[in-house]
Amino acid sequence: MSPLPALVLLPFLGGIAAWLADRPRAAMVLRNREAPWRISLMVLVIETLLLLAATLRPSAHNGPWTDHFSVPWIPAMGIAFRLDMDGLSLSLIWLTLILSLPAVLLATRQVKTNAGAFHFLFLSTITGIIGTFLATDLFLFFFFWELMLVPMFVLISAWGHEDRQRAAIKFFLFTQGSGLLMLLSILGLVIAHYRATNVLTFDYFILAATPLSPSLSLLLMSGFFIAFAVKLPVVPVHVWLPDAHTQAPTACSVLLAGVLLKTGGYGMIRFNVMLFPEAASRFAPVAMALGVAGILYGAWLSCAQNDIKRLIAYSSISHLGFVLLGVFAGSQTGMQGAIIQMLAHGLSTGALFLIAGSIQDRLHTRDMRQIGGLWAAMPRLSGAGLFFAVASLGMPGLGNFAGEFLVLLATWHVSPPMAVLAATGLVLAAIYSLRMVNGIFLATPLASPKPVTDFPAGQMAVLGCVMAFLLVLGLYPQPFVTFSAPSPPAVTAATGEGVSPP
Repeated sequence: MSPLPALVLLPFLGGIAAWLADRPRAAMVLRNREAPWRISLMVLVIETLLLLAATLRPSAHNGPWTDHFSVPWIPAMGIAFRLDMDGLSLSLIWLTLILSLPAVLLATRQVKTNAGAFHFLFLSTITGIIGTFLATDLFLFFFFWELMLVPMFVLISAWGHEDRQRAAIKFFLFTQGSGLLMLLSILGLVIAHYRATNVLTFDYFILAATPLSPSLSLLLMSGFFIAFAVKLPVVPVHVWLPDAHTQAPTACSVLLAGVLLKTGGYGMIRFNVMLFPEAASRFAPVAMALGVAGILYGAWLSCAQNDIKRLIAYSSISHLGFVLLGVFAGSQTGMQGAIIQMLAHGLSTGALFLIAGSIQDRLHTRDMRQIGGLWAAMPRLSGAGLFFAVASLGMPGLGNFAGEFLVLLATWHVSPPMAVLAATGLVLAAIYSLRMVNGIFLATPLASPKPVTDFPAGQMAVLGCVMAFLLVLGLYPQPFVTFSAPSPPAVTAATGEGVSPP
């Protein structure tokens, strides 16, 4: 039996259990105020073991798609609960769980107000993310795409910081509005296929073979692209991101920056490039120009920030510009670089948000000018912050460098001027990363430093695992490049593997 439905549904069911455990009657029986936190942690551990079993399980199907599950959902409309897994989706689900575990372990234990509801919404968001990475029915994909939105909106607006309401509304409006454009493109593709074949279906593999005119193909691809560009995000539809990152509680910032943004890159690979290859090729110069603009714009604004979380947020816009550049570079090298960049950025930026949240919890400020040097008082936290800041600026030997190098190499073959401009963003990355390191960790301590506690050994062990992943990703990226390669929506008959998974 396929483990894919359990991977999707387990976090949601665990979230319900965490919510019920926080009800007054259940709390009296359990006599443990940390019951929701413990349940969430247990659910994520079980989910990780389940994903490990799915990874090691021999493939039941020939071809690049390793697992498949499908049951009818709304047969009259050709809608099925269809899930398929390949290396790209599997690698991004691993990233989701690798970041979710430390987020719950280190950042949500302090949530005391409506803790059960918090963990329910947090795990529901994870269900939406995993479902997005697995769904191969376009209606189901849209369902999971929207499922990510509502819980994150509530998490930011209810448990965020001082300006959380405005940030949550901006996040909701941008993502919801762009999602409706994607829905129109999905319906347009389904109608075009129905008119050509008289078959009503939302199946990704069948719709990939839909005959489309060049103008209609470009129009439908644009609807998908706008939705994914907002989520990635791409300049100029990025304006929701700095406020959402800054105002979100720490665990949500980790999930938002580390994983949720990657659904935009995943969508561009799976839908823009795979479903509309010719339209994507014609649109590539525009997309690559937007990628370069995002790299330079995000890096430039990062240099001017004094708020730690806001600096990391703007740096994400810059780093994810490399993803857009690699996806539309039109080569396997660029695609490989984009995927490695997504994985490396998720690890390094997720860890930086954990460290920024820990600093805010201890010092009650995010302003680097009020923090001063922390190295003497908090050497463990400072050492971890230095490592992830250096990883973020693209130090050779770490994962970010491998992804950015492959993207720049692919871009150089397409447009040397674009490659030179994108490389300029790396110079700015060194400026804002080292400014952050100096201002927070290495500067002269404040005259009257507040007594603070350093990271305990357990938290350092968790961050140490993330450091190890980044080192392996940077020193030996080839297994990840091979493992995470996206699979095509159709396999030619010459390979003997059929058109789609059985």
